[in-house]
Amino acid sequence: MTASAPIARRSNTLSSSLGLGEKLFASSDERRLANAIDSGLALVETGLLEQMSFTDDLADVTSRYLLDAGGKRVRPVLTLLTAQLGTGNNASVISAAEAIEITHLASLYHDDVMDEAQMRRGVPSAQSVWGNSVAILTGDLLFARASKIISSLGEKAIQIQAETFERLCLGQLHETIGPRPGDDPIEHYLQVLADKTGSLIATAGRVGVLFSDAPEEYIDPVVQFGERIGVAFQLVDDVIDLAPQEDVTGKTPGTDLRAGVATLPMLYLRRMAETDPDARALLQRLDRDVTSAFDGDETTPEFAAAIAELRDHEVTRMTLAEAHRWAAEAIAALDPLPDGPVKKALTRFAETIVERSN
Repeated sequence: MTASAPIARRSNTLSSSLGLGEKLFASSDERRLANAIDSGLALVETGLLEQMSFTDDLADVTSRYLLDAGGKRVRPVLTLLTAQLGTGNNASVISAAEAIEITHLASLYHDDVMDEAQMRRGVPSAQSVWGNSVAILTGDLLFARASKIISSLGEKAIQIQAETFERLCLGQLHETIGPRPGDDPIEHYLQVLADKTGSLIATAGRVGVLFSDAPEEYIDPVVQFGERIGVAFQLVDDVIDLAPQEDVTGKTPGTDLRAGVATLPMLYLRRMAETDPDARALLQRLDRDVTSAFDGDETTPEFAAAIAELRDHEVTRMTLAEAHRWAAEAIAALDPLPDGPVKKALTRFAETIVERSN
């Protein structure tokens, strides 16, 4: 079976990728920054099409399926953005940005198999089109291609990529097996997010600094920023999973819950249920209805009502507050960076992460 995702190849810009308003680019320095990122993104986009082409017909289609489905290219934008702390765009920075995005895309193929996800970026997930084996092998192909690009950048780049890949795998493993006896489930979950999402975003910023020959002392602030903003991003996703706007998110409300994927609102609810009878009753309804949440293609009324109650519950507000806390810590990590358009853009990005609705 073959399929082709609708081409969503829009013109990515710094403002569209990071959700930054035009008012950010008021000064001439800020406009030069935006232009540098936009020109770099155009190069990355062209490079992605070239790097993700395969001579095998099936591999060529499956590997570009999620690329063509869209995406904001947040990770390559962060690479390009932090590169402006040094010499800016160069061939190594562009290659690193391509490798980071391909690594991210590869992880999506594997994640969707693990989570049994039916949709990704508004289109049917790869494994729902071609099956698990093809989706897994496509992810493997993309990891191999990313490694091939990274190897051209030298031993340090290979080491960074290997360390990041290790954390991605450990994060997925720990999510799959869950917390061990004696582990705090919420702390375990936050560490999973740091490994699965934060590590690659942190690496995106790190390679921008490294390959632009920016001062070495900028690496740690950028890494700390990336890891924290990655956690904030996923916590907001936990809230968006409960949102009713299926046409906006491309997901049915409660999709992660039905798939058995841990989310912070549910972890908070389980903790609260130990002492709160109302929370316990809601948790029992959710646990009872989740296995029969869908009647054919339609969400059952009982499950939809329970999801709506969870969406309006205190635990969801607590999750948003936690996302804001991680974003604030990400911004604080930027203190050692020089004041200027790069720091301003990173700060605004962190603020935008916790304001988004899709």
